[in-house]
Amino acid sequence: MSNATNKVQLLGHLGKEPMVKQFESGSKMATFILATNESYTNSVGKKIENTQWHKLVAWGTVAGQVERLLTKGSKISAEGKLSHRHYEAKDGVKKYVTEIVLNEFELIKSEKAEAANA
Repeated sequence: MSNATNKVQLLGHLGKEPMVKQFESGSKMATFILATNESYTNSVGKKIENTQWHKLVAWGTVAGQVERLLTKGSKISAEGKLSHRHYEAKDGVKKYVTEIVLNEFELIKSEKAEAANA
């Protein structure tokens, strides 16, 4: 097991197109949401579907890979770390954000590639 004390691994589908921002320095930041699904049978035998939505942020080289390879619907395996931060909104209200800072990902399935092969 690695020495990582803050490690998140997810397998899911992109819910929207990634948003990519390039800074004056040339570095990039990509943000996207990832849906993970689980299903189970409850105590009365009913199948329950549960979808969780996760905000992911990628920086630098990984952001460039996100921009080139991922689209809405892409299935990926993602690895990163959990991050909590806060900021003050324009209306003065303190906002809290939980997100996963992406270290690496693997493209499992691309809707764009499937459409091109159809």
